[in-house]
Amino acid sequence: MSTEQAQQELIEEFEMFDNWMDRYQYIIDMGKALPDFPDEWKTDEYKIQGCQSNVWVRHEQQGNQLIFNATSDAAIVSGLIAVLLRIYNERTAEEITATQPHFLGDLGLDKHLSPTRSNGLHAMLERIYGVAQSAT
Repeated sequence: MSTEQAQQELIEEFEMFDNWMDRYQYIIDMGKALPDFPDEWKTDEYKIQGCQSNVWVRHEQQGNQLIFNATSDAAIVSGLIAVLLRIYNERTAEEITATQPHFLGDLGLDKHLSPTRSNGLHAMLERIYGVAQSAT
């Protein structure tokens, strides 16, 4: 599945919900399904600056794919991480840098997140794009 297809699939999933309370719950549930993030990865090296809550994003390269692992101590932020990983995880650096995150606007996340959560989301995106740019 391409990054564009992943964005479209996510948008279609969110269209099933009639209101933002249900969408927030879906985001939180997505975060609960994130893979375990070992405590030894919770270091300053992986910590995202600019987030109100604690967020760690670790990456490694396997072949030509970038693999991201991430977690947060906040439920909604963990869900936002899960949303980002649905689009950008296990992709090549070229795919990541070529993918514009139009899903943020299409889902309405840009209008329904608090300013601090929005800043954190953009800080996570910057990390993902930064990793991809340095890998190309």
